[in-house]
Amino acid sequence: MKTKSVHQNLSYNKESINLIESSARDFSLQFIQPYVMDWDENQHFPKEVLNKAGEYGFMGMLVPETYGGAGFGYHEYAASIVEISKIDPSIGLSIAAHNSLCTNHILKFGNEDQKNKWLPNLASGKHIGAWGLTEPNTGSDASKMASTATKKGNKWVLNGTKNFITHGKSGDIAVVIFRTGPVGKKNNSTAFVIERGTRGFEAGKKENKLGMRASETAEMIFQDCIIDDSNRLGEVGDGFKQSMKILDGGRISIAALSLGIAKGAYEASVKYSNERIQFGKPISSFQAISFKLADMATEIRAAELLIKNASDKINNLEPMTLESAMCKLFASELCVKASNEAVQIFGGYGYIKDFPVEKYLRDSKLCTIGEGTSEIQKLVISRKILSK
Repeated sequence: MKTKSVHQNLSYNKESINLIESSARDFSLQFIQPYVMDWDENQHFPKEVLNKAGEYGFMGMLVPETYGGAGFGYHEYAASIVEISKIDPSIGLSIAAHNSLCTNHILKFGNEDQKNKWLPNLASGKHIGAWGLTEPNTGSDASKMASTATKKGNKWVLNGTKNFITHGKSGDIAVVIFRTGPVGKKNNSTAFVIERGTRGFEAGKKENKLGMRASETAEMIFQDCIIDDSNRLGEVGDGFKQSMKILDGGRISIAALSLGIAKGAYEASVKYSNERIQFGKPISSFQAISFKLADMATEIRAAELLIKNASDKINNLEPMTLESAMCKLFASELCVKASNEAVQIFGGYGYIKDFPVEKYLRDSKLCTIGEGTSEIQKLVISRKILSK
């Protein structure tokens, strides 16, 4: 069943969430599960699957129906990412990056002309979005980025390289942050929308990764790339401030991605431990195994509640930097732990690619790094709690 927005009420609605979960599960089982290991082994980015996800409403979850989106809030959005990520975290990551970063940046900070120009194709999945902040020498310290935008008349000349960009090679539309002021100064960057095919905008190296191998990660290179001022999002100098607000929401999606991995690892572990017989009984009956499952189940429930809390706040337009950092930190660390325990429960079979948990473990580590490392989340959290 395809998703369809029936209301614009963004409060927690169990019926709506159940609908999204069922649709995401059906979509994943039909279009993703049969190909997971082939995509992983070949590091193949299945762009056509994201196009198909658009037909189901998953590429414009947060976009109002006015611009061709599904018109849902973060509860439904997170639910879709969780279900898809249980089957393949790589596809969950790509859908999350498309929705939370590129599409949401245009939705939050674009003018009406820009929204009407780019959002319908992004929400439908016809176009795939990319978002570029990170550079080879600037990750968290974005004020020192080397990529620059220089204004000449009513045009901007873009130069520089962005790396670790989801869909950096295959994305059709990219929101990219460039420095427009002095190095190290506040308010020194600006966001722009660049369309694939624009002269001077090229794809660079595609990364060969430990996990999330079906989600494309590549460089974006700009050499005297000229765009019109109408491609600028918001005011000159607001790029970093915009990015921090976008990352607040993006951290909820990474938490949901992490929760999907943890749930996938947990469910596989429960099934295997009930089927695996040793000393005449299923290994789930042994305390060493059952206690691992108890810890996983408890921490999964905690992650769900942290995500729900952050989603409530962002839906209600309340400050939620603290809550988004907390849910991202907890869920991302949980998915690594849960995946590692799953491999342990599976024993030797957990180390073999014929079983699903080794991939969960490889995929999980990215969640503690992308959209702000665990250390950065702790920095954000500590500053917020100490400022009170």
